[in-house]
Amino acid sequence: MGIDEVGSLAATIVANVETVIAGKRDAVTAALTVLLAEGHLLIEDVPGVGKTMLAKALARSVDASVSRIQFTPDLLPSDVTGVSVFDQASRRFEFKRGPVFANLVIGDEINRASPKTQSALLECMEERQVTADGTTFRLDPPFTVVATQNPVEMEGTYPLPEAQRDRFMARISMGYPAPADELAMLTTRETSSPFESLEAVVSLGELRAMIAAVHQVFTSQPVQEYAVELARGTRDDRQLRLGASPRATLQLVRAAKAHAAMHGRDFVLPDDIDALAVPVLAHRLVPTSRALGAHDRDAGPLIDAIVRRIVGETPVPVGSARRN
Repeated sequence: MGIDEVGSLAATIVANVETVIAGKRDAVTAALTVLLAEGHLLIEDVPGVGKTMLAKALARSVDASVSRIQFTPDLLPSDVTGVSVFDQASRRFEFKRGPVFANLVIGDEINRASPKTQSALLECMEERQVTADGTTFRLDPPFTVVATQNPVEMEGTYPLPEAQRDRFMARISMGYPAPADELAMLTTRETSSPFESLEAVVSLGELRAMIAAVHQVFTSQPVQEYAVELARGTRDDRQLRLGASPRATLQLVRAAKAHAAMHGRDFVLPDDIDALAVPVLAHRLVPTSRALGAHDRDAGPLIDAIVRRIVGETPVPVGSARRN
């Protein structure tokens, strides 16, 4: 598949999702970028702003297998990955696959599950496989986890540890809709939901071809060095106690390649890195207690500002729109 076709199909998917999620193009584009980069997405925001609806609309727009897991405190790891059941006829145990065996897995309120259940996703997300009773089962590509969580309500939740947050390629927030979009929602959804009429606009084969085309996007040495310098900037910053990992650098470049392909380019610009620095890096960083100060309830805006400052202070290669 050519890059032009990738850009055209990506625009079609975004437009299709926007029939359900209005006025949130940045969030929709970021979600599709993660899907094409074969990463995992964490959607973090208050209840009722469309986190789960965005995940469901993206899943329905591509003709791939989809499963949804509602995370609760009593959810067991086997409820996610699967369980071995004794078959009376064959007199042996057979593995019954869990909901994680799908192309797109929606994990709703992931921070409500216990750490033991959360960790059941670690192998799936990183190695694209499930190991049960000494047998390894591969997950069919593409495989993407789209998880949601509410950062405000802490009662009865288990915050994701740094190791698990690092496995998510990007974290985004939906935010409240603009007044005009909210008003239109009251009018158009009084009698029916646009989600019910949403249909797939891209086949599974086309999606795999788009992902394969993203792999071929060229990343020059200066752009790679720029991504590394951004990661190093987070590790050396005095306001951060934990900087970006090498996995973060790798996923930043992968996401930038998908971002470039969606814009019809077969090469990555520093501007692609800049556009994704906050969603890809911010959720992996931990501020110092002194920097945190009065932000102890919500450090998100502080960390986002730190990442933007590091991006602004890092010299960019020739050809960047920010430099020109």
